[in-house]
Amino acid sequence: MQHIEFFHIDHFDRYYHRVPPSGPLSHFIEFFWETRFENLWKAYPRGFSDAQFANIGYTYIINLGTPFVMQVSDKKFAMKTDGFLPRYNPIECFHKPGNHLFGIKFRISPVIFEKKVDFSEYHDYIFPLSYLMDVSVLRKVKEAGSFDERTSILSNYFLGLLNEYDGATNPVHLVSEILEESFQSNKFTVSIEELATKNNISSRTLQRYFEMCTGISSKQALQIMRIRKAASHLANSPENFDHSIYGYYDHSHFYKHLKQFLDNNTLKQKNPHLKLLKNLKGVQ
Repeated sequence: MQHIEFFHIDHFDRYYHRVPPSGPLSHFIEFFWETRFENLWKAYPRGFSDAQFANIGYTYIINLGTPFVMQVSDKKFAMKTDGFLPRYNPIECFHKPGNHLFGIKFRISPVIFEKKVDFSEYHDYIFPLSYLMDVSVLRKVKEAGSFDERTSILSNYFLGLLNEYDGATNPVHLVSEILEESFQSNKFTVSIEELATKNNISSRTLQRYFEMCTGISSKQALQIMRIRKAASHLANSPENFDHSIYGYYDHSHFYKHLKQFLDNNTLKQKNPHLKLLKNLKGVQ
């Protein structure tokens, strides 16, 4: 069985426990998450897969159970330990009985304050998490007895990084603020030149900041945020969806972007954009 983001909404809501952080971490972390598959193995004794579309940022995956397989675009990786996953490619995780994963979905990882990491150097792969996380912190997370305890350990760890660099002039703060403002106000078509002028910086420097912090260009980041927000709206609340909310000129403009975004050769659901658009057509 292949569960697909935006289509099998109940599966992802029910079996992935997600909690957003509070305070300053909310600018960097979208949510902490943990799989809750205990009641699924009877129905899927041979396992199942969960497919998700491109996103911005990164996911830290901490393996609390047995090995699993992660597919990034069309490449599969057997994972026995913890992983760091750039999210601007579609992914699919193949689960078997005994799998238990805990993770953090970042917009930007605060680890960039502490380590000289250029995320534009990480592509098309799932990397060992030990590259970026203190092994002692990972050990504490694995030894913790609950989701809340794991979340608390990691929140304190990342808050410590933020507090240490509080007030510092840093590309991370600038890129984080631009992403947050764009998402909240649905301003996804602002050019890098406009953003640079507004922030008194050269467009070349700002573009370099985006690539260093997110691994992709400002335009690519904003367009992924745009179509994801629009697709989620259409999937969950088609009755009040309007393409103009997200700055699309007309239905054709939105259709083209949605088709491009959902195009994935590994999906069992063919032409997923058409199935999602049926939600819209059904209320027109």
